[in-house]
Amino acid sequence: MKQTVIKFGLISGLIIAVCLAVNLMLMNKFGMEHSLIGGYATMVAGFAVVYFGVRSYRDEKLGGRISFGTAIKAGILISLITCAFYVAAWEIMYFGGMVGDFEKSYSESVMAKAKASGATQAKLDSTAADMKKFSEMYKNPLINIGMTFLEPLPIALLFTLLSAGMLARRRKETSSASGGLASGVR
Repeated sequence: MKQTVIKFGLISGLIIAVCLAVNLMLMNKFGMEHSLIGGYATMVAGFAVVYFGVRSYRDEKLGGRISFGTAIKAGILISLITCAFYVAAWEIMYFGGMVGDFEKSYSESVMAKAKASGATQAKLDSTAADMKKFSEMYKNPLINIGMTFLEPLPIALLFTLLSAGMLARRRKETSSASGGLASGVR
């Protein structure tokens, strides 16, 4: 499993890191809203490789059969490598100054949404205070890493579960009473 996980984790990680870099370069041109859409599209592109990694492991190492648990394990390991690439790419770009003033852009985007939704002045003041706290917290590398790791995690888990569900195959069991195959074979 180790070779397959590393191979597909690196492929997925490189895809997600490159797509993230391109997306961040385009953020200033198209704005924060498009950047968020691009960010999730980046994650989908990267984590789609999880399916191919689990399938490759099933077909090449396990003779075409994999249990749901083993598929989950392989998918999670590939996803963890991918998430590590995502975090590393973001940290390099963020602390390397390639992102620009991310907190300011993000805060302005949140405030604009709040104003457009017709929020009261009290709500706007509260949102502004929250954004100021966020900006201060986000400058701490450990908090930044933790928050960045949590961004792709739900998509990683979703792709892992979908891949395991689609690729898991149980062994055919024979029924001694009927002499035939039991149902439930995928």
